Amino acid sequence: MAFELSGQTAIVTGAAAGIGEAIARRLVKAGAVVAVADMNLAGATATARSIGGDSFPLQIDISRSESANAAVSEVLARRGRIDILVNNAGIAGKAAPIWEQTDEDWKTIIAVNLLGAVYCTRAVIPHMRSRKYGRIVNVASIAGKEGNPNMSPYSATKAAVIAFTKSVGKEVATEGICVNAVAPAVIRTQILDQLTEQQVDYMTQRIPMRRTGKPEEIAAVVHFLASPDCSFVTGQCYDASGGRATY
Repeated sequence: MAFELSGQTAIVTGAAAGIGEAIARRLVKAGAVVAVADMNLAGATATARSIGGDSFPLQIDISRSESANAAVSEVLARRGRIDILVNNAGIAGKAAPIWEQTDEDWKTIIAVNLLGAVYCTRAVIPHMRSRKYGRIVNVASIAGKEGNPNMSPYSATKAAVIAFTKSVGKEVATEGICVNAVAPAVIRTQILDQLTEQQVDYMTQRIPMRRTGKPEEIAAVVHFLASPDCSFVTGQCYDASGGRATY
């Protein structure tokens, strides 16, 4: 298989369902052992059993740094190495204009979408630096480039994830660690249940392919960015948007 991952260990957050599950399945098919990380331990357990390949569930609350640290320690104790981190977990947040967004709405989505990626990355980076190898892939969103109306907290956090990716990628560029992001357009997953049909229609109409993406299509891009073949690509944001963004 192209982009072989045999012998490697990956952590994929938010992997109990949706894009995260598709990514976990793809990495397992390429030979990796995947820690299926999610707040929903029952869901993570079911997914890990389903995808096989010695994968195992990992309960994590990415909005808490101590939980991220504990999860990374657990994987290292079990596997002795972490080659890949995919920061996929995220929430859409409340669909509303800025004047209806509360302090708590903003704090919640920042804690998950931005600080979750920060905490998990910070937890795993020392190990990757010690081995002079690592691949970190952050799942951002096209909303982080263009901004979606009634989704200002979501759009802002995803823009921050893109900038975070570029900054960290430069910090470890000489240490064998590549840090990249993927910016999907609207993907048909359970996260759409948090949005109104009008919001989904707005996003779909802006896609030249005139359809939502599939989780497997995002997983294919992540697979390359998580592989040793991604050796001269870092600090980049790859669009997977059906042509919505061309820059």
